[in-house]
Amino acid sequence: MANVLVVAEHVDGVLRKVTRSAITFAREAAALTGGNVEVLLLGSDVDNIAEELSTSGVSRVLYANDPAYAHYLAENYAPAIAAAAEEIDAAIVCSPSSTTGKDMLPRVAAKLEAGMVSDAISVENDDGLKFRRPLWAGNVITTVEVVTPVKVVSVRTTDFEASESTSDAAPVEAFDPGTGAADGVEFVSFDQVKSERPELTDAEVVVAGGRGLGSGDNFEMIMKLADSLKGAVGATRAAVDSGYAPNDWQIGQTGKVVAPQLYFAIAISGAIQHLAGMKGSKNIVAINKDPEAPIFQVSDYGLVADAFEVVPELTEKLQKVLD
Repeated sequence: MANVLVVAEHVDGVLRKVTRSAITFAREAAALTGGNVEVLLLGSDVDNIAEELSTSGVSRVLYANDPAYAHYLAENYAPAIAAAAEEIDAAIVCSPSSTTGKDMLPRVAAKLEAGMVSDAISVENDDGLKFRRPLWAGNVITTVEVVTPVKVVSVRTTDFEASESTSDAAPVEAFDPGTGAADGVEFVSFDQVKSERPELTDAEVVVAGGRGLGSGDNFEMIMKLADSLKGAVGATRAAVDSGYAPNDWQIGQTGKVVAPQLYFAIAISGAIQHLAGMKGSKNIVAINKDPEAPIFQVSDYGLVADAFEVVPELTEKLQKVLD
C-alpha cells in the first residue's frame, strides 16, 4: 500500500482551513495509489486539533506534542516529517502551498531524496502518477511526473474543496519522531499581523481594491464593504507598491492566491498577474469605470461605474439588509 501523508497547519491553536483542502487532494491521490490518508500534526498542546482532524475523513492522525514544535521552524519540522513519512511508508507527502509549506517541503524532499511538485492542482493515474500545475501566471497548465519512490507535493488549495467533517473518528496516536530541536537554531519571534477580519486565504468573501482608488485613505470604503460582509480585504500589487495597502493584503502572482465564494474587484483593471491570484473565485463581481477593463472578461457580474459613488451606496444598502 502506498500511503499519503498530510502535514497539518495550525495557528494559535486553530486548524487552518487550507489543511482540509490538502486532505481532499490527499484522498484523491490515495484513491489512485490504493493507500490510506494519514495526517501528521506537530506542535505543543495540540490535542484538541488532533481530535478535530480525526473527523476530517482520514485514516489516522499522528501527533507530536513537543516544545520543539511549539513554534514553526523548518529545521525542526522537516526531520520530523521525513521520519513520519518513513514510519507510515508514505508514497506522497503533501501540505498546503502556503508560506510554511513552501519553506519546509523542499527540505523534506531533500531528506527523503524525493522529487517535488509545487502548486499541484490535480493528480491522475496515467501509466503512473502525474500531477498538473500552473505556469506563467496560470496561462499554461503542465503535467509532470515524479519518478522517485516518494513524491513531495505542495497543494494549490484553492483548487480543492475543504474536506467535510465525518461522524466516524479516525484513531489518534501519539508519535515520537525522535528528532527534536535542531542544533544552532532558536525561535526568536513571530511578527503576526493581527486582525478581526478572516485570513485572506480562508475567507468566504474577499473585497479587493486596485491602484484606481488613488490613495490609502480611499481603501476605507473597501474595508467598510468587507466588514459588512464579514470578509477579508485584498489589494493588487500596484496598490501595495503605491503604499495604499499593506503587503499582507496583496493578491496575485507574487502575492496570495485566493478562491472565496465571493470576490469583489473594485477599481482593478485585471492585469494578468492579479488574475493569477483570484480567478479561481466562485463568483467575481467587478466594479470599474472603464468598460474595456480586462477584469470584466473573468467576472460573473460587472458594473461599469465610478467606485467612489457605488461602493458607499452598496455598503449602506447591505448594512440595512444584514442588520
